[in-house]
Amino acid sequence: MLEALRAFQEGGFVPFNPPGHKQGRGVEKRVLDTVGESVFTSDVISVNGLDDRLSRLGVLSEAQELMADAVGAEHTFFSTCGSSLSVKSAMLAVAGPHEKLLVARHAHKSVIAGLIVSGVQPVWVDPRWDAERHLSHPPGVDEVRAAFESEPDAKGLLLVTPTDYGTCGDIKAIADLCHERDRTLIVDEAWGAHLPFHDDLPPWAMNAAADLCVTSVHKMGSAVEQSSVFHLQGDRVDPAVLKAREDLLGTTSASSLVYATLDGWRRQMVQHGDELLSAALRLVRSVRARIGELDGLAVMGEEFREHASSYDPLKVVVDVSGLGISGYQATDWLREHRHVTVGLSDHRRLVAQFTYADREETATALVDALEALVAAAERLPEPKPVDLPTPDELRLHTAMLPRDAFFGPAEQVPAEQAAGRVAAEMLTPYPPGAPAVVPGEVLTKDVLSYLRSGLAAGMSVPDAADSSLETIRVVAR
Repeated sequence: MLEALRAFQEGGFVPFNPPGHKQGRGVEKRVLDTVGESVFTSDVISVNGLDDRLSRLGVLSEAQELMADAVGAEHTFFSTCGSSLSVKSAMLAVAGPHEKLLVARHAHKSVIAGLIVSGVQPVWVDPRWDAERHLSHPPGVDEVRAAFESEPDAKGLLLVTPTDYGTCGDIKAIADLCHERDRTLIVDEAWGAHLPFHDDLPPWAMNAAADLCVTSVHKMGSAVEQSSVFHLQGDRVDPAVLKAREDLLGTTSASSLVYATLDGWRRQMVQHGDELLSAALRLVRSVRARIGELDGLAVMGEEFREHASSYDPLKVVVDVSGLGISGYQATDWLREHRHVTVGLSDHRRLVAQFTYADREETATALVDALEALVAAAERLPEPKPVDLPTPDELRLHTAMLPRDAFFGPAEQVPAEQAAGRVAAEMLTPYPPGAPAVVPGEVLTKDVLSYLRSGLAAGMSVPDAADSSLETIRVVAR
């Protein structure tokens, strides 16, 4: 991809096809000053651009073959619509309308969107709950076995690992269980793009015998936003079927910026991945120790092993509850006062994501910002309480297919009257983006209280029809 892009740039081509900015010549000056001209000179259409009219140069296919070779997969597909598209493509290649698929209940909202689009019937698999810390971790073999025993005709399992907090499931054991039953294992490994390239990181899906896995290179790699790949091995999923599902959902105007950065990241990892990730792991060990010395902060890690098979140390999970503040408050303070941003916060934690792109100066910026937060915490207002449900209270009854509830007749009712009604919308604390409520589930007072008190305390619930949660969208009676 990079070679094709360079050849186009150096070839003096004069395009009379999209994109309409014509190599940046039509772009307004303020845009060029902000994002740079090279963004537009690198934005080239694939058909009769990077490749010829019939794609006879094989630019994309060769780049995908090289990626598959780099990670030991049999087939790899690029996605320019993020793993939200990749995971839908994987699901639709395994199960069809009204067929059953085991799905870890803490799955990302993109998985739920896949259920809605496809009409697949989910069979929920409970994650492993840490009730004391109010965290969920990937399900284990026992949970998966119980789900298959209750629904033996399910086509396979969609497993989410690592989680946004970096905790991982035992993929190999679960893959063996699925394959004993001749069922397909899909792994939503959006946070695991880096895992194949260093032995001191948790196992990754293809090495652990999964059939299909999806990963977001923009998350833990160095490709631009929306960069995703999905990998396939074995004969349980036909690669032609998987490609057809991707064609059904994907764009016909794929971004060369995404393609080129995916391709470049693959080469970087093959040539230097072990070295780069070794440096990142050394750095993050130091960061964890330095943060752990700050009063009121606790760096999480080893306590995850009670419920998870392993964890990714590059996800630095910091419990700030010892400061008497919430993770929402801490995240907002760090951005406003120290210009430090983190990806995830909840009622008591924040998560700082490290990659091999970090250096001592970025690590020091985080540690210094957290030290300043410790000093400022006593001046912050007392956090508003969040009504945290127990694992049993979070488990909702599914009364309808997600697709039927989402597309069927619906109405907005006052939140106080919504308990006992069937949800017609997703309600998702974001991040991490795992819906607390899925269309088709029966709403309860406990979950509604959790979401509404969380919203008041700083939680984001971006997909609610009523952003105030004063009313809830439910299936019409």
